[in-house]
Amino acid sequence: MSQPSRQPAPFTGSIQEVRSEWLDYNGHLNMAYYNVLFDTALDEAFIHLGLGPDYARERGASFFTAETHLCYLRELNGGDRVRATVQLVDFDAKRAHLYQQLHHADDGFLSATSEQVSLHVDLAARKVVPWPQDVLERLEEMRESHAVLGRPERSGRRISLERR
Repeated sequence: MSQPSRQPAPFTGSIQEVRSEWLDYNGHLNMAYYNVLFDTALDEAFIHLGLGPDYARERGASFFTAETHLCYLRELNGGDRVRATVQLVDFDAKRAHLYQQLHHADDGFLSATSEQVSLHVDLAARKVVPWPQDVLERLEEMRESHAVLGRPERSGRRISLERR
């Protein structure tokens, strides 16, 4: 197995800009577009793992999001530059548990977090299938590299109205 140092901890996506057409009537980034920003960085991370468009085309498999949980911490405005990180928290034979943070690229503040579970899917059968051995090895390398980050503090949150 290759050295874990080849996997950045966390994986950091490229800088993205909040587009004016993504703003809502409150004048800040509409909640749907946080998903776009997170998904773009996640695609970059999966391409880094060899799971991008070439993988889908050549091996007939990809990854689908099964569940996601977003926390909005500080609003973003048109023209803001942001950068998302991706941390592989865990994985098993067919799934990956990922945690992301979205930071303002210039001011550094944390704007949002996203936690999700992705599934490895056979595109022809549209069924969840095991990761191939070479992908499992790369996922293990990433998990080992990301282990130094510890479990994210905001990971595993749930939605509820606490009664006092």
